[in-house]
Amino acid sequence: MKAKEFFKSFGMGAAVGAAMIIPGVSGGTIAVLFNIYDKLINAISDLRKDFKNSFFFLLPIVLGAVAAVIAAYFPLKFFINRAPLPTLMLFAGLMVGSFPKMFKDTIKKGFKKTDVIAIILPLAFLVGICFVPSLGNVNLGADMPVWGYFVLILIGAVASCALVVPGVSGSMLLLIFGYYTSILNTVSALKVDFGHSILVLALFGIGLIVGFFSIAKLMKFLLHKFPRGTSWAIIGFVVGSIPAIFLSFDWAAEGVPAFSSLHMAAGALLCIFGLIASFAFTAYADARNEKKPHMLNE
Repeated sequence: MKAKEFFKSFGMGAAVGAAMIIPGVSGGTIAVLFNIYDKLINAISDLRKDFKNSFFFLLPIVLGAVAAVIAAYFPLKFFINRAPLPTLMLFAGLMVGSFPKMFKDTIKKGFKKTDVIAIILPLAFLVGICFVPSLGNVNLGADMPVWGYFVLILIGAVASCALVVPGVSGSMLLLIFGYYTSILNTVSALKVDFGHSILVLALFGIGLIVGFFSIAKLMKFLLHKFPRGTSWAIIGFVVGSIPAIFLSFDWAAEGVPAFSSLHMAAGALLCIFGLIASFAFTAYADARNEKKPHMLNE
């Protein structure tokens, strides 16, 4: 691979990585914008069959994504700890702004009465789990239960949705399940308890890798065999994520006036900003790619 192509792929990977760590933004959507979504899915699915080509295609993208995640870590941790309400309002705005394009693309595939089930099930699941008493910022400290280490692998697989499923934010799902802030705090804890923190992050990373391969294959199958139902299920996930981020967030754990007048005003403005920015971005992506369909199910 030439240097120019490498850095171009690195830049695209950085954009995807930044989207992966920001709740409300889908890395899969960014990949769609750059016309690399189908190539990513195929490279991940066919890594064993065509290792050399797949590896060198994925390498700069993965390196760029990792670099972006590292760069975005500290700002995100700062704002979600100091100003949770405005930050979550921004995330919600980003999701709402992307919804019109998702609905427009999905309705093209048609709608049947049975698709209501595909919408309701994921929506009800996301909202329902917010009322589980133990849900909140999960304890990932050294005193965490043994089963928690195994759950980390599953949670990592869930986070991989940020890349594999267009329109679904894996980091938003982490936020809903109570792992988003805990994972960020674990990175900070590397200086204090390196051994335990690196174990937690390693297990989470294993889950990410497993998820990339398994969910990529699953999505390839579902989008090919059940394109309409799968697309409506994604709509259900996105709609359910909006109230779920507020219901699942552990407001009592934050040492700041989360619902102060200043924070509510800032949250309203950021929500509007996120909505407009996300809508403009997805409209631009739609206009750029309308003459070149590249989703696997099209």
